[in-house]
Amino acid sequence: MKYIKELREGDRIHDIYLCKHRQPAVTKNGKPYENVILQDKTGTVDAKVWDPNNPGISDFEAMDYVEVFGEVTNFNGALQVNIKRIRVCREGEYDPADYLPVSSRNIDEMYRELLAFVESIHNIYLKKLLQKFFVEDQKFQKAFCRSSAAKTVHHGFVGGLLEHTLGVVNLCEYYCKAYPFLKRDLLVTAAICHDIGKTREISPFPENDYTDDGQLLGHIVMGSQMVGEAAATIPGFPHVLLAELQHCILAHHGKYEFGSPKLPALIEAVALNYADDTDAKLETFREILEGTTEIGWLGYNRLFESNLRKSQVPEK
Repeated sequence: MKYIKELREGDRIHDIYLCKHRQPAVTKNGKPYENVILQDKTGTVDAKVWDPNNPGISDFEAMDYVEVFGEVTNFNGALQVNIKRIRVCREGEYDPADYLPVSSRNIDEMYRELLAFVESIHNIYLKKLLQKFFVEDQKFQKAFCRSSAAKTVHHGFVGGLLEHTLGVVNLCEYYCKAYPFLKRDLLVTAAICHDIGKTREISPFPENDYTDDGQLLGHIVMGSQMVGEAAATIPGFPHVLLAELQHCILAHHGKYEFGSPKLPALIEAVALNYADDTDAKLETFREILEGTTEIGWLGYNRLFESNLRKSQVPEK
């Protein structure tokens, strides 16, 4: 198949894609048409069905895998697919792995690395809590490994939550070596658990969208609840230890305006906030750089509040 990132103006396509979005619309002249977004593992592309009544346009819905016949055009500097014919595909005609963005790292290897951190925890209560999620709960493990870390901003791919969590854990491990006064067991446990609520906040791929609970509660609150529920099944789990762990989770976004229910009051919560922000920001910047072939100034970015630049200076 020809992946979306390989499409060029003037191409004729006859391939299978995931219909990420479909919405009816009307032109200024009152003629109906369809707005469609097609997706594969390399990205998305805007598409249009200019004649929905065309007999070659079969019924299809968002999240269907569809065989598309069309032409690639250019509209206002962006590629757009003019769909001539389309049909819904049956299972077996496509490999879902071709249509979902996936971590460049091996998911099994990353999970083994995370389990090594779980085994390194000395506090018996924190270790037991982590084992309940990451060793004993197979349903949670599957969701954690397949979830994204965000809908769009950073690590928005299968395995993204696992990759982001490992990035934060490794930073926290470094902090503990550089600043020995940090409580390692608390900080590393908080780092491993800080985003577990995202397994409930964001729906699985291919949807990768906010759930009702995600919209109403958010991953920070749900993550704290999940930790509290697990701790309640461990006899004698110290109340203060649980409160400090939950505080780190509740404060890991650092500021109220960033969705943090609490401001960091523990030094471990401060360290977790910086580790989380560092990994998210650097991954976001990496994705921006990898998403363009341009060199030099890339324009203003709202998240970084700066005009970003892709350096052309060689590393060595």
